[in-house]
Amino acid sequence: MRIGMGYDVHAFGRERKLILGGVTIPYEKGLLGHSDADVLIHGIMDSLLGAAALGDIGQHFPDTDPQYKGISSMELLKQVMNLIEQQGYEIGNIDATIAAQKPKLAPYIEEMRENIADLLKISKNQINIKATTTERLGFVGREEGISSYCISLLKS
Repeated sequence: MRIGMGYDVHAFGRERKLILGGVTIPYEKGLLGHSDADVLIHGIMDSLLGAAALGDIGQHFPDTDPQYKGISSMELLKQVMNLIEQQGYEIGNIDATIAAQKPKLAPYIEEMRENIADLLKISKNQINIKATTTERLGFVGREEGISSYCISLLKS
């Protein structure tokens, strides 16, 4: 068994969609990034790559490469899963936390879990997603952006 940890952060920006876990969430701001800036999926990808000792998402999908401009992070997660499978691993479980002062994310978590489970071809009970605020502390508390933390377990 192998364990990987992932972290990602993106700042808010205007005229962008807020996409988390492949779910478009109605909100006045979205996240800035080269891809769709799905901070949850980026954290998951980094935790999976870390568990398999395959580097990080910046190595595999550099923000200097125009082919990734505006790409769905769910598509990138598919590619990461292919790498994981090529190494002979399967996912044991994924535990993720999204830190966001606003918007409230609880109504969207089940859809996020379903999206991710379907894409990774695993059971929904292998994925846990939590949302928290930072009690108005730091950049998240000032509503400047969103961060995510993730731990994944891989089995060989």
